[in-house]
Amino acid sequence: MFLSATTIEFRRTAGAALTLGGLMVAAGAAHAAAGCAFEVLGEGRVTDIIDTRTLRLQDGRDVRLAGIEPAATQDTKASRVAALAAILAGREVTLRGDDDTPDRYGREPAFVFVDGSETPVQVALLAQGDALAAANVMDKDCAALLAATEAAARRDRRGIWADPSAIKNAESPGDILAGVGRFTLVEGKVLSVRQAGSTTYLNFGRNWTRDFAVTIPKRMIAAYEAAGVALKSLENRRVRVRGFIEARGGPRIEALRVGQIEVLDEN
Repeated sequence: MFLSATTIEFRRTAGAALTLGGLMVAAGAAHAAAGCAFEVLGEGRVTDIIDTRTLRLQDGRDVRLAGIEPAATQDTKASRVAALAAILAGREVTLRGDDDTPDRYGREPAFVFVDGSETPVQVALLAQGDALAAANVMDKDCAALLAATEAAARRDRRGIWADPSAIKNAESPGDILAGVGRFTLVEGKVLSVRQAGSTTYLNFGRNWTRDFAVTIPKRMIAAYEAAGVALKSLENRRVRVRGFIEARGGPRIEALRVGQIEVLDEN
């Protein structure tokens, strides 16, 4: 869905989105400023909203919002595009980040700040329940800010979190498979942890050809250990996993970042 600044301007209302000023009060201005205070990558005026996390600047650059992913709930896509437009359309923005290498679509990844704000737009979208934290941000303060903001929206059932299906049940592999290729959150109990070749599997069912599993490549083991996570200790624990759904027999998520796996129960 593509919205131009001119097309969406009349949609902008006081209640259309959480204002950045109000957000700074809610999240804490100092925390927000410290959380994602990367180097300035550029500036510009937003002219178009391309999709739920892509915008176009007046100079023709396409910018992808870093650190977040669109929710897999397709029936709310239009409203989430409108939410982004309500915040950004026609606004002057500053781009910040630690890597401006364009993706394969030519989009520059960045944290986007409306002029005069110390809070990235990503936080506003997460606070409204209009996005998911991607768990791929290497800066710990920024990652913690995004995760905490999503958690608050989830707790208060704002936006996508008002829909019980926003988080998939690991015991329903068919439901998970319906989201192949989409960034998805899945919750369930790890029944077993097994290693096969260079891959560790967190198994959520007993049928490997059908049930949901998380795969962790051998090169990531050291990162989990450094974070104090012994993979074998996850057996019989309830966890929340986030990532892109793949179909390899049953549904799979490959965990390439420690932040993709969150333990939900006490040991």
